[in-house]
Amino acid sequence: METIIIGLLIPLLGTMLGAAFVFLMRDEMSPRLQKSLLGFASGVMVAASVWSLLIPAMELEEGKGAWSVLPAAVGFLMGMGFLLLIDELTPHLHIGTDKPEGPRSHLSRTAMLALAVTIHNLPEGMAVGVVFAGAESAAAGLSLASALAVSIGIAIQNIPEGAIISMPMRAAGNSKWRSFLIGSLSGAVEPIGGMAVVLLASLMTPALPYLLAFAAGAMIYVVVEELIPEASEGEHSNLSTIGFAIGFVLMMVLDVVMG
Repeated sequence: METIIIGLLIPLLGTMLGAAFVFLMRDEMSPRLQKSLLGFASGVMVAASVWSLLIPAMELEEGKGAWSVLPAAVGFLMGMGFLLLIDELTPHLHIGTDKPEGPRSHLSRTAMLALAVTIHNLPEGMAVGVVFAGAESAAAGLSLASALAVSIGIAIQNIPEGAIISMPMRAAGNSKWRSFLIGSLSGAVEPIGGMAVVLLASLMTPALPYLLAFAAGAMIYVVVEELIPEASEGEHSNLSTIGFAIGFVLMMVLDVVMG
């Protein structure tokens, strides 16, 4: 259990490290760098969804022939639907926009930005948690090493995400420490969501293929709904494509080498 707790905390440390950039950078993050980092985060999340979640979900059911894909398909769609529902029911504001999404509320701009990031980070925590749960049960060839690979991969992509959150907070007039705190707390939902999935999977072992695919669907929703549109609009979209390729290959290599 101690290893699982450490693994769940690693992504949060990545977010905190990225949020600390607010102490090192004087100006706003350049559009070129932001596009590159958004693409990088997208690549890591897509690769983790495929190699670490969907493929193991199908391998768990490989003895069922053509039906082995069913849990992965159902879980994936449920994960997409879950994030869509949260997106619709939660008032939030994406970085770089002035138009809130979700139901009307009287929340501050900072609070709605924080909620947007929470929605984004929840599936990442779930992904780390469910992979550790699979490793704990020795399912589908998942090992603690492969689970740590996912945790490290998410932590690496959380570094630029932490900076992308804290830097605009600073530019909006918040102090450096307040910006750092908000950026760091945005990643707190990850270990919480991860531990919840670990506990759920321990009680419902037969549901593990569905949970793996569920986390994949939730992460892909974030990539398609938020990261790729933000990375592709305006100038320098080619940098986001390069960042995506680097992030995808890095996560793929981590999964294979450490798995």
